[in-house]
Amino acid sequence: MKLKILPFMMLGFLSFKPLTINPNGDNNGNGNGKKKVTVVTKSSTIKSKEIAAVNKSNLKTASSGNLSTFDRMVLSEYLDINEKNYDKPELESFKAAFKGYNKLKEQGKIKKEILTILDFTKSSTERRMWVIDMKNHEILFQTVVSHGKNSGKEFATDFSNEIESYKSSLGFYTTGETYNGKHGLSLRLDGLEVGINHNARERDIVMHAADYANENLGKSQGYLGRSLGCPALPENVAFKIINLIKDDSCLFIYHADKKDYLEKSKLLN
Repeated sequence: MKLKILPFMMLGFLSFKPLTINPNGDNNGNGNGKKKVTVVTKSSTIKSKEIAAVNKSNLKTASSGNLSTFDRMVLSEYLDINEKNYDKPELESFKAAFKGYNKLKEQGKIKKEILTILDFTKSSTERRMWVIDMKNHEILFQTVVSHGKNSGKEFATDFSNEIESYKSSLGFYTTGETYNGKHGLSLRLDGLEVGINHNARERDIVMHAADYANENLGKSQGYLGRSLGCPALPENVAFKIINLIKDDSCLFIYHADKKDYLEKSKLLN
């Protein structure tokens, strides 16, 4: 595939502020999704496809935009990802996820080289969850995913770690064991960030299939069905995804506007 050359004017975008690195639901989906995703910065609006078109030979040029070593590493990893027929996650969400993933890997808390990103900045009608094979650098799944009913309607804007809050929680998780419950095959999640998501297991926050996590329903009513705080998936992909990511892989729930979390998370700072 012929790749575009990185325009000089995009260097300002690539110089985003670096993150310091230390070596159930109501009748409220998985389909075609939104194919034209934009990244909004202070200086410009750039299609993520354009960013993905940058090739590695341009990294040296990009470094003139004062990219940190870590930012260059993130960009290299991002460009390496084979999106196949999917869209890539936004660069900023991948950057945060990549940082936490590597810290958890160094700490021995994750065993599988699988990274799952849920970008709750996006509308619930969009395919805002990605499962990425970090070893082979390819996207394996992209799908819609439900958030907690008290976190918001179309958009998740309010998050909580409290029991019976029926809200989603941000941050990093490790995937646990599976069991068969009222939603069929379900996956336990263990929150790794105290005060942010550490009550996940006590709250019974699990990944499961749900008929309300249906993209067509989301498009028709303007929002996806919501859960009691669980990341619920469409029935046609839940079984495959759960079996793929179970047993100690990394799952990250991100929101670009929640600066309090992004600035205080020990896994990001």
